[in-house]
Amino acid sequence: MLGSLSRRQQAEVRRWLQLGVLALAIAGLFAILLVLSRSPGMERFFPWIDFFHTALVVHVDQSVLIWSLAMAGVIWSLAKGSGGVGYLALVVTLLGTLGIALSAFVGEGAPLMNNYVPVLQRPLFFVSLGLVGVGVVLRLVLLLGRIRLADLFDDVSGRVSIVALTVAVACAAAVGILIYTAYYMPVELDGVAYFEYLFWGAGHVLQFAYTQMLLLAWLLLMTASGVRLSVSSRLINVLLLLGLLPILWSLVIYLNHEPVSAGMRIAFTRLMQYGGGIPAIPVGVLVLYGLFKNRQPATGAERPLRMALCFSLLLFASGGLIAMLIRGVNTVIPAHYHGSIVGVTLALMGLAYLLLPALGYAKVEGRLATAQPIVYGVGQILHISGLAFSGFMGIQRKTAGAAQGLESVNAKLAMGVMGIGGLLAVIGGILFVWIMLRAFWQGPQQLSAD
Repeated sequence: MLGSLSRRQQAEVRRWLQLGVLALAIAGLFAILLVLSRSPGMERFFPWIDFFHTALVVHVDQSVLIWSLAMAGVIWSLAKGSGGVGYLALVVTLLGTLGIALSAFVGEGAPLMNNYVPVLQRPLFFVSLGLVGVGVVLRLVLLLGRIRLADLFDDVSGRVSIVALTVAVACAAAVGILIYTAYYMPVELDGVAYFEYLFWGAGHVLQFAYTQMLLLAWLLLMTASGVRLSVSSRLINVLLLLGLLPILWSLVIYLNHEPVSAGMRIAFTRLMQYGGGIPAIPVGVLVLYGLFKNRQPATGAERPLRMALCFSLLLFASGGLIAMLIRGVNTVIPAHYHGSIVGVTLALMGLAYLLLPALGYAKVEGRLATAQPIVYGVGQILHISGLAFSGFMGIQRKTAGAAQGLESVNAKLAMGVMGIGGLLAVIGGILFVWIMLRAFWQGPQQLSAD
């Protein structure tokens, strides 16, 4: 399904994949501090609440935004190579990635915990975030300039091309919405409110891009782990193309609502509730049906892929179900998006494993590789369970230490489960980074000719 990759294409995919692993490694370092600072009794060792928020900003931006956009670069490179200009896009994105991490220790601007792209009010952070945006936009422009309609109907790589196109359209729409919103932003708006409105529409559209990447990863992992679907490939491709509908509808929202208005926020919330599942639900059901019909155990290198697929399905579905239980501003909200986003992350981790042999590396197999998605998945299930139950008891989101208000035994127990799950998830993330770094260190063993 991936087709044959030229040596140049392999190198480009490899670089974007390495960038994504770097982002996760940086996020993991900050996640250790985050989990410890929110666990009961640890506030005496982590008394710096402002540092907690600073670490949270870097963790979220690296583990969600940059990791996902780097994997978008992987998918774009799988669909179409870009040559020297594509290398420039990668270097610019890399500089931005490193700059965002460094900005946690440089400057004194306060962290702002707005949704989607939390920020540090520091010049280095904004310059670095801009570099990431420029690099990604440059790469998606190269894809849009090279992809052809015929690529979408190719028997081997058509599915990758369809997802690459829809992800590029989503990212382009997000950039357009961001610029439009910034232009019409009231001058009196500042602080959290400014960035909340600035990133609200664009952030929602990026979620649709992540969902498309998730679906491609599910389909590739399903096939690679020995599961076959009895439906036509054309039907699957049509379902993937339906992912364009919520992206295009986001433009309709701005034709009917001011960029800074309650109506705009509500419209995007409704779009996420009812539009995000347009391709995800039918594709997810088909994948589950395929797993049910093909219940033979996976063997060898198939095991890590199957585990990543199964836990991704479970977490993504859990995140969707928890979303229906959100009432007020509490930790049920992070329980929802941790489930959904980590479902995407696990699928993309599995995709990374799957890609290694296609890039000339040895297959990922063995006990450690099989354990990694299990540890990461179980940890995140405990993590979101603790967050959800804490939210039901009124614990507010984005707080730490005494600010959490852990007065009851049940609240402390729930947050303790969250802490244990978070630590397990961090271990699972470290295992993934270690497995990938070990593969990169050993180097590609065989490369195809140009």
